[in-house]
Amino acid sequence: MAARKDTERRVPPKTAPRTASTAKPSAFNNTARADLSPDELRKLISEAAYYRAKQRGFAPGHEVEDWIQAEAEVIGRLDSPGRAV
Repeated sequence: MAARKDTERRVPPKTAPRTASTAKPSAFNNTARADLSPDELRKLISEAAYYRAKQRGFAPGHEVEDWIQAEAEVIGRLDSPGRAV
């Protein structure tokens, strides 16, 4: 059996691309949010943050605060029993 040269590279086997069914669950996936994709969740949070900024007159310097509060609001609504989004 011939020895492998040091210059030859070992190619890892190709893996199947991740899909919704094979992707690792995110930290926010639970039964209340199982039917929302990460993009849909981000869109809901983004819209809620926009309306918070609009309510403040779009004053700069509060973007992260708006996002965090919007995230808590959206996730709270999704986790609540009547779940009207």
